[in-house]
Amino acid sequence: MRNQHNPLKGWTFILLGTALAVAPMLSAQVSLTTVVDMAQRNSSAVKLAEAEVSKAQAALSETKDVYLPSLVIDSGLPATPSIGFSGVPPSIVTGTMQSMVFSLPQMSYIKAARNGLQAANLGLKNAREQVALDASSAYIELDTVEHELEAAHQQEALAQRLVTIEQERAEAGVDPLSDLLQARLTAAQLKLKRMHLETRAATLSKQLATLTGMPAESITPDHASIPEIPQIKAGESRVALAGIESAQLLALSKQRTASGDARRSYIPQINFSAQYNRDTKILNNAYNYFRRPLKSDNLSTGFSVHLPLFDLTHRAKGRESAAEALRAKVEAEQAERQNEVLVASLSGSLNELDTMAEIASLKQQIASEQLQAVLTQLELDNGAGTATVAQPQTAPKAEQLARIDERQKFEDAQDAALELAKARLGLLRALGHMQDWLNELHAK
Repeated sequence: MRNQHNPLKGWTFILLGTALAVAPMLSAQVSLTTVVDMAQRNSSAVKLAEAEVSKAQAALSETKDVYLPSLVIDSGLPATPSIGFSGVPPSIVTGTMQSMVFSLPQMSYIKAARNGLQAANLGLKNAREQVALDASSAYIELDTVEHELEAAHQQEALAQRLVTIEQERAEAGVDPLSDLLQARLTAAQLKLKRMHLETRAATLSKQLATLTGMPAESITPDHASIPEIPQIKAGESRVALAGIESAQLLALSKQRTASGDARRSYIPQINFSAQYNRDTKILNNAYNYFRRPLKSDNLSTGFSVHLPLFDLTHRAKGRESAAEALRAKVEAEQAERQNEVLVASLSGSLNELDTMAEIASLKQQIASEQLQAVLTQLELDNGAGTATVAQPQTAPKAEQLARIDERQKFEDAQDAALELAKARLGLLRALGHMQDWLNELHAK
């Protein structure tokens, strides 16, 4: 009997082909370089630092623009005909121009604003480096967790196989019930561990999504894009950390501002001003009060000298600025000391983590050799009938336990390598060599 044509069969192949074509795009891997670049562009910390730079640029322009003449035009007409003369020229248009000519405090303000701009630029650099560190650490950790999660799934499958074996052996009376319960406990523990890794991976994906602005489900790490982290030590040459330099320049800026505020209470200031009036007779009779007609166009210029003799307000302002400068200086010193402590802490733990990673790697190799020995013994047991001397047969559960142990040692080695990598990145950052890591990324 000939098979009838099924019209759904063609659509099935079409849908299957479409799914196979779309699947690689949905699971496309994202390189570490891309994640870091997008994080530096999208991070709110970087955007805040960029806003501080714009603010500092405007503040510097404000301090210098006082030497440029400012022009203001005023114009107006009386609402009703005026009665009598108020003493004010009946102007329809008034133009006023003012500028500063000489002020020693203003020079301090300009230098302070320039230092503030330098501090803001270094603060932006510091924010970009910190975002690069956060993104790199989260990316490397997510890559590690995904490898551990794959091993955890394998462990869970092996544990279920172990439960099945123990169930059969318990029913046959070969093993006691406690062995079955132990196998179930192992399976439950591995299930909990797998769930913990899934939660950890979801959290890291969300963290990277927040940093980069990418959808969390689209971030799949590409292990090949992770370069080797430079093995730097605390004794190597240091580069001034951008964050500390920024704090020091900010303290210097506040000191110069305080110096300007203190001078302002006793140093004279010279200003230039010019004023033009266009007088009118509309709706007023002011001209009746003058012996001779007033000119329509009037212009006056001059210099004004501001000499402070008793100015408690600015003296108090100077004391306030001095206190702010002292606080900024102390904060800069505190940041430097904290970084020194961080360098010492990371340097001390780095050697330990390096050794722990070596130990974990050796344990994984030992577990792999032990697994190979169990598999070899199982093969020999299958052919035990031809052996001259009968050896004790290896229990079927030994293979599952050896495989579970080997996967556990693999995960432990991954965790140790992750902690070592994060410590190295942290030390790079603390020593001011974060740019070396960024160069490694772009070279990769």
